[in-house]
Amino acid sequence: MEAERVELLSVVEDHYGGVVVSLENQEPVDSELFSSILEASMNNWKQQRKKGVWLKLPILHSNLVHTAVKAGFKYHHAEPEYLMLVRWIPETPDTFPANASHRVGVAVFVVNDKKEMLVVQEKSGVFGGTALWKMPTGVVNEGEDLCDGAIREVKEETGWMPVEDYAAQPFVQEHEQFDFVAKICSSKLDGNYTGFSNVPTCTSSGKKTYLYLSNRDASLLLASKQDQA
Repeated sequence: MEAERVELLSVVEDHYGGVVVSLENQEPVDSELFSSILEASMNNWKQQRKKGVWLKLPILHSNLVHTAVKAGFKYHHAEPEYLMLVRWIPETPDTFPANASHRVGVAVFVVNDKKEMLVVQEKSGVFGGTALWKMPTGVVNEGEDLCDGAIREVKEETGWMPVEDYAAQPFVQEHEQFDFVAKICSSKLDGNYTGFSNVPTCTSSGKKTYLYLSNRDASLLLASKQDQA
């Protein structure tokens, strides 16, 4: 007797070992049938060692929300036309990014007295498996100070290489933005680029914050502030 073929949900794999499920182009489905399909799909993703599952349910499929929640999914965010739910499969803390109006990314140039810079190779993400050496990068957490976020990302990474070797990588030279950043870093190392200074200040409510200015303007501002004191 031939075994019955189990239907699975169609997915698109993301860059971080997870999958994205969208039912936007699917006809309405019964919640009981969806429950069995979702269970079979979850078992399949577990065998494949997938991490995060993103489930996008349009208004047309709002009847499936309760079924998804019973299967362990949680709300992530909602838009006028759909609800996004998520479930983390491994027995580890999830790394789903919080929903926000924007995300702030950081790239950190760290150099030692041997003119070696801190570099990393990504295991996942856009550059995962490309063998490209790059600066430590990441996303600032919600409510996290920009400088604290940069320091945290550096502490999570390791590996030193000469600045010249980093700049000489074909990928860096072939992509204008990467090449330009490499030139800025080399100029900074040679003392020809001063960049920006973070000037500590506070809001009207007393919360600590920073203004980011060129070093020249920051020096003039601080000197003026000291003269007024």
